[in-house]
Amino acid sequence: MGTMGLALPWKASIASVPRQRETRVEPSGHYAGGPNPAVMDAITEDAALAAGCRAGNLQTYERLYSIHGARMRNLARNLLGNLGDAEDAVQETFLKVQRSIASFRGQSSFVTWTYRILINTCYDARRSRLRKKEVANDDSGETPLPEPRAPGAHPSLRMALERALATLTKHQRDVFLLYEVEGFRHAEIAGMLEITETASKNTLFQAKKNLRLILEPPRSNAGDSR
Repeated sequence: MGTMGLALPWKASIASVPRQRETRVEPSGHYAGGPNPAVMDAITEDAALAAGCRAGNLQTYERLYSIHGARMRNLARNLLGNLGDAEDAVQETFLKVQRSIASFRGQSSFVTWTYRILINTCYDARRSRLRKKEVANDDSGETPLPEPRAPGAHPSLRMALERALATLTKHQRDVFLLYEVEGFRHAEIAGMLEITETASKNTLFQAKKNLRLILEPPRSNAGDSR
């Protein structure tokens, strides 16, 4: 899978030492004095989206897209590498949500369930694209050209990051993109990838460790400067 075309112009910030604890606060459903209003609003909104989509309400699907469409497209672009494939994946995801809404059992939030469908759709698209490239390469013997990168970060930094991301396993790369680029919490990533929160945290730690080995310049010994 190519990593060309990261959709967000972001600066890689990879700590040189492992974090002892999460710096991102996972929201709690309660304040010290009672329920967290923001979390309760999100839960209510999620339930309303699930109920409306289950009822086949077109306006609810439109609201789901208005709230999450841009972020879904951005995630799909980071997973697939170009905007055209990303838009196709988002469209296919909404069709799958409509066809399979009856199977939603509420074991995760409705939005997490929707993103899980998107990610699986992107996985299917990547496998299909890889098969097509293998056939094309067998027929022509030509190496496919890399897809154009999105503007944003300095070209040399972006290229270095893309090369470094390409060395990660697919699982490490996806967790890294979901957490560091897209801003999802580990609880959300766990639901999307159907893993535990601990597995998500461990995978992110290993991904950042591997990226540091590639991106950080080697440290010179004190005696080398003399």
